[in-house]
Amino acid sequence: MTTILLTTINAKWIHPSLALRLLKANLGTLEEKTKILEFAIRQPLEDKVRAILQERPRILGLSVYIWNHLATLRLIEALEEAWAQGIAPRPIIILGGPEVSFCDDRSPIIQKADLVIRGEGELAFRELCEGLLTDSSWEQSPSIRHVAGKCIYTHPTPLDTIDPGYRLYTKEDISQKITYVEASRGCPFGCEFCLSSLDRTVREFPLEPFLSWMEHLIQRGAKTFKFLDRTFNLDIDRARRIMEFFLERLQPGMNVHFEMVPSIFSPQLQETLRRFPSGSLRIEVGIQTFTDHVARRIGRPSNPHKEMETLRFLRDQTKAIVHADLIAGLPGETLESFADSFNQLWTCGPTEIQLGILKKLPGTPIARHDTEWGMVYESNPPYEVLETRTMSKPSLDRIKNMARFWELIVNRGHFEDLLPRLLPEKEPPFWPFLELSDYLLSRFGRNWGIERRALREVLEEYLSR
Repeated sequence: MTTILLTTINAKWIHPSLALRLLKANLGTLEEKTKILEFAIRQPLEDKVRAILQERPRILGLSVYIWNHLATLRLIEALEEAWAQGIAPRPIIILGGPEVSFCDDRSPIIQKADLVIRGEGELAFRELCEGLLTDSSWEQSPSIRHVAGKCIYTHPTPLDTIDPGYRLYTKEDISQKITYVEASRGCPFGCEFCLSSLDRTVREFPLEPFLSWMEHLIQRGAKTFKFLDRTFNLDIDRARRIMEFFLERLQPGMNVHFEMVPSIFSPQLQETLRRFPSGSLRIEVGIQTFTDHVARRIGRPSNPHKEMETLRFLRDQTKAIVHADLIAGLPGETLESFADSFNQLWTCGPTEIQLGILKKLPGTPIARHDTEWGMVYESNPPYEVLETRTMSKPSLDRIKNMARFWELIVNRGHFEDLLPRLLPEKEPPFWPFLELSDYLLSRFGRNWGIERRALREVLEEYLSR
């Protein structure tokens, strides 16, 4: 019997949860009585249920995100059936994570929980578990701001007081999965579609201890590092120090992934980026829109000239893999203005362009535009926009379909021999590829589960028309 079981449903098997490791690493004397159990989104539900029932935990903690919300709800419902049949005793259910931190109290997943931690939980979770397991009061614990019903609102965690949890990555995690790390938390910008806009404080983990942990992970064999920092290059000197650390220790097959703000690339940062060899550096940049009035409307700092200059620098003077994001459906964005943003981004030559659809995350201020701009969203996760006053549902559906085929045909790199004909040089690609995507959907009747060979045949058929 496990005292505390921490679990979540990850998007893929190769994505270990740093959040669960942070919780366990900071449980003090309860750590040895705690087990982590992770699942993948495509794993059969019955496998997940069986594994949890076998542990018979007293406390069950689940980490909830926008992309696993419904899967977690189904998991709890299936567990409830088993508990009702007496297969195992029902534990205390505690939910945490960004999704339930702002979710409506009336939502089904909140109703299934005994307690919900809203905010950072490394210290509050320990204080809560200690109280529950000893039948002592926990409501006045130092890490808890206040309690409202079943919801526990926490103070931000002092980053210099916590164990970062990296020691809990297993040998399998290190050798076969992505190693998630964080040097800082928070973002100073106010993009209204993002949860970070609710608190613009940026906090940093002490640098020397952080680098010591990175050294330890490298010594253990970690090779794929993905930084969770929202604005890694906010402090240029600190960013360069971390990158220099990795440059000095690069081994064959090692790579690091940073999310950077494209408008604050200094000459010193550029010099450091030039030194990374091919395949060792991946940079994610959020463009979202080049339409200035749309960016201003949602509180996003916009400097298209500087952003495009940075992207061209990365293309021409570094060997980095560059992943750039655009968001369709922002308030006031039209199909034509979105096409212009896409075409401008294409001229900058990022390795990958991800076409995202605006989501109204619970608690984010993007909701203030609903009436004026006719924003209509899905009521269930992932809360994607369905239509706006300036972009119809058919137009957004076409972009969603295009996003899927762009990922299959361009981003994944399986059809590089066909791309010069599909996307002729110097020809703006948005409208031709949108038309191609319409054609592919009509031919296959779907944009998922398409065999690569079949897709190639239809692409060649399209080109030969």
